[in-house]
Amino acid sequence: MRKEYIVGGNNEELKKSSGTSIFDPVLCEVCYYWFCLKGGTILDLFAGGSVRGIVAAYMGYKYKGIEIRREQIKSNIEQADKIGVKPKWILGDARDVKKIIDKKVDMIFTCPPYYDLEVYSDNEKDLSILGTYENFIKDYRTIIFESVSILKDDCFACFVVGEIRDKKGIYRNFVGDTVRAFIDAGCKYYNEIILVTAIGSLPIRAGRQFQSGRKIGKTHQNILVFYKGNTKKIKEKFGEINIENTEYIIPESLNAINLNENANK
Repeated sequence: MRKEYIVGGNNEELKKSSGTSIFDPVLCEVCYYWFCLKGGTILDLFAGGSVRGIVAAYMGYKYKGIEIRREQIKSNIEQADKIGVKPKWILGDARDVKKIIDKKVDMIFTCPPYYDLEVYSDNEKDLSILGTYENFIKDYRTIIFESVSILKDDCFACFVVGEIRDKKGIYRNFVGDTVRAFIDAGCKYYNEIILVTAIGSLPIRAGRQFQSGRKIGKTHQNILVFYKGNTKKIKEKFGEINIENTEYIIPESLNAINLNENANK
């Protein structure tokens, strides 16, 4: 299960949450600020819930999120309306990204489905229900290749991913497959950031897993950062940033909104 996060929530609220994975809004803030030009267009290939779009719009970015579930888009718009921002969610299949997005974008930022770890719908086009991991990776690679082609030169793409195990408990190397797909699409593998997630019940579960099969518990995700273009242009194009900058800290008014949408990712 990916990280659970309720904006403005406390530990008790987290315990009461449905268990559906919620994206971390602070991670959005940091990645947008570090890796996207101010006011740029952000493409989210697997939009899921409202968090990434709301944070982008609040910070002044143009957000385009592709989502295959109509009911999820409806929920997202309702959440965004409460805050007074208008991200753009587009009903569609990420495999058709070049047909859906008609202009090049300044950043790609997304969290793809982890194959069958979390099933989001019974839509036959949903990547999370494809028959085999090999079929999943084939379509996943196509989506990455197509999206890189509409990413502007000298810009970043960030994928938030984590390793997943097969039915026998063996890692599938999803992180490595993501890296390889971007390299094959012409990008440079530029940064890896480790996001330490909530420990929760991991110590209890990890103890049993370790004793029965020496399987170590995992409490992190990989933020893979890729660059398309000439890395020597980064400083010139993106300039310097103040690491201690507080301009984009999400205010209390936004934190007060519970973004625990149904079937979010």
